[in-house]
Amino acid sequence: MIDLNHLEQYTENNRIEAKKALGGLPHSIWETYSAFANTMGGLLLLGVEEHRDKSLHPVDLPDPERLRREFWAMVNDPRVASVNILSPADVTVETVEGKQILVIRVPRAERAYQPVYVEGNPLNTYRRKGEGDCRCSREELQAMVRDADERAQDLRVWKQMEPEILDGAAVRAYRDAMARAHPGHPWEKLDDASFLQKAGALGIDDGGKLHPTSAGLLLFGCEPDIVRAFPRYFLDYREEADTAQRICSISGEWSGGIYEFYIRVCARLLPELDVHYPADVGEAVREAIVNSLVNADYRGSGGLTVIRAQDSVTISNPGSFRIGLDAARTGGLSDPRNGALLKLFNLIDVGRHAGSGIPGILHVWRTQRWPEPEIAQSYGPDRTTVVLRFAPKQKTGRSKSRETPVRIEAAAQKALLIDELTDRAALTPAQLARLLGIPSAAVRILLKELEADGIVVASGKTYRLKA
Repeated sequence: MIDLNHLEQYTENNRIEAKKALGGLPHSIWETYSAFANTMGGLLLLGVEEHRDKSLHPVDLPDPERLRREFWAMVNDPRVASVNILSPADVTVETVEGKQILVIRVPRAERAYQPVYVEGNPLNTYRRKGEGDCRCSREELQAMVRDADERAQDLRVWKQMEPEILDGAAVRAYRDAMARAHPGHPWEKLDDASFLQKAGALGIDDGGKLHPTSAGLLLFGCEPDIVRAFPRYFLDYREEADTAQRICSISGEWSGGIYEFYIRVCARLLPELDVHYPADVGEAVREAIVNSLVNADYRGSGGLTVIRAQDSVTISNPGSFRIGLDAARTGGLSDPRNGALLKLFNLIDVGRHAGSGIPGILHVWRTQRWPEPEIAQSYGPDRTTVVLRFAPKQKTGRSKSRETPVRIEAAAQKALLIDELTDRAALTPAQLARLLGIPSAAVRILLKELEADGIVVASGKTYRLKA
């Protein structure tokens, strides 16, 4: 993390704190210990001072071994620190420029140990922001307490809600997607209640009665009911170039649940990406959206947003990573905040490779030789943001006209429409509009064009592919 032989090249920052400590252990190191443990980890350097130019230099501790013993005695005292997350190798005496300093390497605490607080009071919980230690707000503290619970947050059973509040159309669309992903699955013949219980969307109370779980409510619920349980719940997709294409959970035009949001956003966003970029780019964007949906803290503030700019997609959700950012980039380790939601997406073959999402996205971007995606965490309130930047789109000979992009988009929507009619015997324009996430009027125009081309035929109020 730091080359002690070139200490002068560093300054204090969000992962380095320096103290002269010539008079003994400074009391303020415990706030920094808490802050590092609750954020991204960091280095406490005792016997180091900051010069006017912000550079760091050793001052030679008179008795570093005594300081080390004193530190170990205090970090194991619950009146000083709520938990000791260090191993002996994390606290060492080092020689720098011929002078001895004490180096304390504080890792990020596992979520089961968070919040790490000091002075025996959970309200004395800190996080690192810039080069300072800031006391956590009540909201941040509550989020850490929720994350420390070993039980999946989204398996809570809402006893005051009945299964009937779940949106039937969303459940049917989901079951259709699962049937396409796993033809002949043993759950296919179950009624909706039994199916949703098996999938984790419904749970049983102490009296044996079924109620929605948090996962079921979030995925298939209607926005007013979801907000009763999660007051800060909010989903929003928008395009900088076309505000009319906004998909918002509070619009009242659709259920407002996560599954329908996912379907609508993918139907709007991915066909356009597939026209301009290789197919794995769209799949990586899909993975990023699902990662955000299953890792969001729906009790946090700010809502979940997806913003499409000309050459980028920005996905932002409340809640920080529950594993270190380095571990998330490396992959192989998964700790989703909403494990039941992840399972429900897995059942339709979406987000199947837990722990590999971020590395997979990074791999696609490296393959394209594009700038590496930006992954950032902020605190107070906790938030995770991923920015996926694309290379400029290939220009066509009609780049000054809107005619070509419109034709491309219509062609992509027709392809999606044909895919839906391939998987089903017949659908109404309203059903197709819901599946594709586009207005019914636009669907009717597409159907008329496909009918004129001899691809589909009308059958009463429904349409099917021509035999």
